[in-house]
Amino acid sequence: MKVKRDPWTALFPCPVVLVTSVDSEGNHNIVTLAWAGTVCSDPPMLGLGIRPHRYSYKLIEDSGEFVVNLPTVDILKEVDFCGMVSGKDVDKFSETRLTPEPAEKVKPPLILECPVNIECILKRKIPLGVHHLFLGEIVSVHVNQDILDENGKLDFNKVAPFVYNQGEYWSLDRRLGVYGFSKK
Repeated sequence: MKVKRDPWTALFPCPVVLVTSVDSEGNHNIVTLAWAGTVCSDPPMLGLGIRPHRYSYKLIEDSGEFVVNLPTVDILKEVDFCGMVSGKDVDKFSETRLTPEPAEKVKPPLILECPVNIECILKRKIPLGVHHLFLGEIVSVHVNQDILDENGKLDFNKVAPFVYNQGEYWSLDRRLGVYGFSKK
């Protein structure tokens, strides 16, 4: 038997990402977001749900650029910290000792400790309610070579990503199938 509930943000799991942005003077910031996802394959685009009062909101809005960095369980404490304090008050790179690396096509930096970094150009911002949807076109992707298998594909056992489930962080532990397996 199912229990009916009022509408709420029931979708899970949500990928945890670190989004880097930069202000007009070149100062870097990091924000932790769990409301992020792929929204288009051609052109490749990502969507981010961000509240207008967040410091990163203004930085992304003003610069029109951001980088989505995919963290691993190894930096969970740093990821949590970046979501708990404001970049207005704290230099998150210094506090967490995460390492900024120059991006190829945008001004915000990559995070060295994240094995996948996705450079994006802001294409559109859509007010939704308490969050606004930022749509970014992917212009470059960086992947650590040591997380690729012999065929050049991501080996998710080596990546060690984690997700956000209704207030809790969860790891992933095994492959269950591949796209199209039900028709084979």
